[in-house]
This record gives sequence, structure tokens and C-alpha cells, in this order.
Amino acid sequence: MSHAIPDLTTDRLLLRAWTPEEIEAMGTGERLPQWAEDFPGEGDKARAGFFAENPAWYGEYGHRQMIERESGQVVGAIGLFWPQTDGKVEFGYGVTPSRRRRGYASEAARALVTHALTAPGVHTVYAKVSLDNPASSRVLEKAGLTPWTGLELAPGLTAFRTAPGGPTPCPTAP
Repeated sequence: MSHAIPDLTTDRLLLRAWTPEEIEAMGTGERLPQWAEDFPGEGDKARAGFFAENPAWYGEYGHRQMIERESGQVVGAIGLFWPQTDGKVEFGYGVTPSRRRRGYASEAARALVTHALTAPGVHTVYAKVSLDNPASSRVLEKAGLTPWTGLELAPGLTAFRTAPGGPTPCPTAP
């Protein structure tokens, strides 16, 4: 199924669709040889359980593994919470601790957002962030998203989105 979905390629990453077998291994805690030593994290394991309820996450506009091109190892995950609603689609991401602070999250987010904006009917891509996670807010700003004011959110959260009517983020921008 996912073999027909093309990878998204950035300077240092491949964003590849997950297979059901990989999601099952992630959910059960089985270690696969292509995973970085500290992947998957607890959040990844929890997310794996939602794939059964959301089969579109396996599709072209779903979730992907972040593969470090230099090592060939899975170092994180990123994905759209598909299907979109009223032209808006949310995404989330995580990078394993051993690969943080290298710009991978921003690089992957730029590529995923650019890809998401090619989906039929999608005009806004956004992510919610905890106010106590300023690093994640910086990731989204570096990925070309802007703060989304006026959105009703749970206490302690903020959101970033693609600029209304603005250019799409460049997948290779620094």
C-alpha cells in the first residue's frame, strides 16, 4: 500500500509513509533495525494505536517516518491528521532526543506543509503547541508558519498556521 506513495525528500531527510507492520512494531515496542537507538518514544507508541481508527493516516496525506538520509535511521515521525475539515488540516511531529536541535523538525515540517497544500481543497495547514514548549513554537516559525490568533484552544495551547493568502513555505529554506 505505502510503496506507491512517493517519499518527500529534503536536504537531510526522507519522509516515508509507514507500513502497517512498522506501526504494529512501534505500538508493541518491538525494535526494528532501521530505528535510531532511542526511537520510538512514548508518544510514538501511543500514536501507533490511533492508526486503526484512522486508516487515512497510511495514505499520501497521512503520517510519515523521518529518516535521516546520512544514516538511514528513523529519527522521528510527522504527519497530517487527515482527513481535512473545511480546507484545514492539522499536523504533528516529534524527533527522537538523540537527533534534536539539528533542525530536522523544521525541515520535515516545511516539506509536509508544502505537500499538504497540494491536497485537493486544503488551504490551511496548522499545528497546536503547548505554551510551555517554546522550542516547538520556534520549529513552526522556522517552517514558515505564523501564530494563529482568534482560534479557540484549550488552556495552555497556542497554534501556528500557513499564512492566509501567503506563499507556501519553501521545503529547502534554512
